[in-house]
Amino acid sequence: MSHQTSALRKPSGKRRLTSLMIQSDNRVCADCGAPDPKWASANIGVFICLKCCGAHRSLGAHISKVLSVTLDEWSDDEIEAMIEVGGNASANSIYEAYFPEGVSKPKPDAGHEERHQFIRSKYELQDFLKPSLRILSGSSNNSKHSLQTSLSRKIMDSFRSSSSSQNSNGLVEFIGMLKIKVLKGTNLAVRDMLSSDPYIILSLGQQKAQTSVVKSNLNPVWNEELKLSVPEDYGSIKLQVYDHDMFSADDIMGEAEIDIQPMITSATAFGDAGMFGDMQIGKWLKSYDNALIEDSTVNIVDGKVKQELWLRLQNVESGEVELELEWVPLDQ
Repeated sequence: MSHQTSALRKPSGKRRLTSLMIQSDNRVCADCGAPDPKWASANIGVFICLKCCGAHRSLGAHISKVLSVTLDEWSDDEIEAMIEVGGNASANSIYEAYFPEGVSKPKPDAGHEERHQFIRSKYELQDFLKPSLRILSGSSNNSKHSLQTSLSRKIMDSFRSSSSSQNSNGLVEFIGMLKIKVLKGTNLAVRDMLSSDPYIILSLGQQKAQTSVVKSNLNPVWNEELKLSVPEDYGSIKLQVYDHDMFSADDIMGEAEIDIQPMITSATAFGDAGMFGDMQIGKWLKSYDNALIEDSTVNIVDGKVKQELWLRLQNVESGEVELELEWVPLDQ
């Protein structure tokens, strides 16, 4: 871990941008919520999808300078501006501070006109800003650039003042992502009359990811993939199973902790897994103080680092859960 930490202490600018992009709030478009946005507005500080990208371009680069996260070259200043904003959640807390009655965000399948009108209202007309941040435009078209510059400066001052009380570093450095396929549960506990409506929450730091609810089933099959970004200073993943209730608080149905260090340490040691054939590269050993039912090996399978887990839920009368983990390095 010490070697890994020292190697990541001074990440490149593009690596820092990628680290920002895989934060949970930046995995959906800031404007319509479409998954896995691959574009960004460098001067506004948001990640956006391809469809919203076209609407941003129509505003002009003086309002929104659109760049591809993966294909375009970024200047150091552009990367620093994105990092200073902090991504979609931070930006939207300013640009979507207040929606007038009858106004709502477009959906991922929204048409061009609806999408364009919302994005223009949000960034150019400043309709949803906090009143204290609004700058009224004059009649002269020549004033547009200076007005936008003033607006950007005022908004950036707002970001700086709000972030100064939170974290002087401004950005959590991530080292990669875990894809976690929640396969199934077995012999889960009864929390309703004769059955339960189970779902699973996975937590890592401040991040949470949740499966769907399976109705009236003590042996649910999810086969759902959840994603968690892994920070440089990571701990264990907490798994909790709950019974969904319509009219009262959801009941806990057991929990377990997942030690991800064996996988990450092994994956980091081998580097590019695509260079190796299928093989075992690590192991998490069953012991009296963990939830493993049997030893869990870390393997390279088809050029990917994977680990299958069979866990016995703790602090509950019965229940087991099966998962499959896949490690995705930051540069993929």
